[in-house]
Amino acid sequence: MKKHSFLSTLTVTSLSLVVLGATVATGVQQVTSRQSSATPTAKALKKEKKAAKKARRQLPAAAPISTFAQKGIDWLVEAQHSSGGWGAGSHANQQNLDPSRVKLDPATTAFSGMALLRAGHTPTAGKYRDSLRKAATFLVDTVERYQKPGPRITDITGTQPQAKLGQLVDTSMTTQFLARLLPLLPKQDPLHKRTDAALDKCLHKLQLSQQKNGSWVAGGWAPVLQSSLGCTALELAQVAGKNIDMSKLKLARKYQQGNFNNKTGKANAAAGAGVELYAFSGAQRASAGQARAANELVRDAKRRGDLAEDAEVNEQNLRKIGVKSEKAKDLANANEAAQAQAERLNDETLLRGFGNNGGEEFLSYLMTSESLIITGGDSWKQWNAKMNSRLAKIQNPNGSWNGHHCISSPVFCTAAVLQCVTTDRDAAILIQVADNAAKRQQAKDAAKVSSKR
Repeated sequence: MKKHSFLSTLTVTSLSLVVLGATVATGVQQVTSRQSSATPTAKALKKEKKAAKKARRQLPAAAPISTFAQKGIDWLVEAQHSSGGWGAGSHANQQNLDPSRVKLDPATTAFSGMALLRAGHTPTAGKYRDSLRKAATFLVDTVERYQKPGPRITDITGTQPQAKLGQLVDTSMTTQFLARLLPLLPKQDPLHKRTDAALDKCLHKLQLSQQKNGSWVAGGWAPVLQSSLGCTALELAQVAGKNIDMSKLKLARKYQQGNFNNKTGKANAAAGAGVELYAFSGAQRASAGQARAANELVRDAKRRGDLAEDAEVNEQNLRKIGVKSEKAKDLANANEAAQAQAERLNDETLLRGFGNNGGEEFLSYLMTSESLIITGGDSWKQWNAKMNSRLAKIQNPNGSWNGHHCISSPVFCTAAVLQCVTTDRDAAILIQVADNAAKRQQAKDAAKVSSKR
């Protein structure tokens, strides 16, 4: 009897333990389930990242090319020499406005080629694909033939761009053009491999010639503009997939940004021939990518719930979401500068530049247009409307523009104006500059987190 009672008790106890175990297991499973739903999976994080990128990439469609701009494009193609090159002419003969009677130079050829690229022509597509291919071949040939060491790619001297912007402008502008061209060439195109090698050569020369302060000050009336072109060349080469020396790009940006005072909203024109516009637009262009990166990092943090919806874009909040101290300061300063610069876009004293239009003014307007496309917002729309109205009024009857001081070349001036009024057609490429700034920071943060695990 006792034995039976013991067995019954044991059976009941065992059953109770089984039930208890099942209950505990169910509870643990429920808790685990709740925890899993609260912690984003790799798939969810990937989906969130894709949604954030898509939100940033919803760019408005580019405006159709205006009638006056198309007239300028047609004129520019007509001014091209049979060899594929263009020339700005001699500094000693600024009164010569005939594009057929000038010595060809790499800087003006590259600048004109970029105007055609921005208008939608490539070596394989577009109405003027043959003109673009000839220009590309002219520049690749030029780079390949030049075997001397040093920062130059040509022995030509005394051109208007060299005299006014700087002696190394051929290298910086050709680097920009080749960086824009390379991603558009199919790999099987015979020009692709040559363009890739020419870009590497130019990029090597450009990086080696940078001064310790981040500038490319080598002669020129307003060398701050040459330095800005060098900085942009590094950015575009990075967009094209080249592994640039990031310390060089950082120095280049620092130099340009250092010419602008965020508190006063004024630019130091010492390296800009005393013309504030030149230093202002260069500083604005150098800050644009980092300014957008700062805004996008904060916006994405808000989307994840890491920052409050009313959180400002500043150094403290950037550090709060994991951006390291020095980088947070750089991004926040760039954003502050961009805001201060946007407030001066209706300042006619600033916009008049030297006092009348020259290639330097048109180049400065172009740099501001690119800056505003990169940073985004309503400032671009207002500025673009102003530029279209302003520049259409001073177009020559034949479709060109020319300067009335310094860089008077109708080819150089027309190329600058065309890029200015069609900047939105390159929005995706220009905004990639900001994406690169943000991605580098995200990559560093990810590596830092990974190393601590």
